[in-house]
Amino acid sequence: MLVVAAIFGLVRLADAWGTLGHETVAWIAQSYVSPATKEAVQVILDSSQSDYMANVSTWADSYRYTDGGGWSAPLHYIDANDNPPESCSVDFNRDCGDEGCSVSAIVNYTSILLDDESKASVKRDAMRFIIHFIGDLHQPLHDEAIDVGGNTINVTYDGDDTNLHHIWDTELVEQLADGQDAEEFAKNLTAAIRAGAYGWDSSTWLTGASLNDTKASAMTWAHEANAYVCSDVLAAGVDAVEEGDLSGSYYKAHFDVVRVQLARAGFRLGAWLNLIYTGQAGD
Repeated sequence: MLVVAAIFGLVRLADAWGTLGHETVAWIAQSYVSPATKEAVQVILDSSQSDYMANVSTWADSYRYTDGGGWSAPLHYIDANDNPPESCSVDFNRDCGDEGCSVSAIVNYTSILLDDESKASVKRDAMRFIIHFIGDLHQPLHDEAIDVGGNTINVTYDGDDTNLHHIWDTELVEQLADGQDAEEFAKNLTAAIRAGAYGWDSSTWLTGASLNDTKASAMTWAHEANAYVCSDVLAAGVDAVEEGDLSGSYYKAHFDVVRVQLARAGFRLGAWLNLIYTGQAGD
């Protein structure tokens, strides 16, 4: 039992979306915040840098490796105890553990940012967590319990042995970016959002988003991401992804999920921060 627990702890330390993904989400969000929101966020982060959100977007992953940050590991995901690919569902009462989850974290840290009495240091951590956890929530395997969120599903990608969770965090994103850094990748995705490319309709992406019920808002996004586990991530079952090299036909079949989820995460992060600081989702 101790060995199993140790393995579980290690695999759940895998970075969500990877550095490129999280920085891309943050850069997109920076394109959508209002001037007032930008000023508020920069004050909280004590930063005047052009990448003021992007440069803290992976802080939460680094923090949980520290001696004092291990408690935050469960906040990076919500473990849907469903049955993909036959059925996908996520339920807060069933799936958010006693130590918390991504949804409860978004609720908590949003409330801290809304509280004028919160200390500056507490608000800084809350901001860094929000920037990261809204990104996490959009990676489908961060809304799934099967095989520890895909961490124990062994796969091959571009000739390398890895696991399913890792390729959704990193390899699929990097192949999609095709050499672009996060800022450039984000600029192209932001342009696609504004142009309505790929059939995207961003006017629907904030449906149900409200500070009056932050848990329901976050759960809407979790349901959406979790559904992709059945329709795309594990559509053909676990055995199918453990065969062959996934950088070919698997990538071609599912890269659009990565693209739209990165775009939605950045768009929603910007809108969420606007709601907190201006009361309006738009920039």
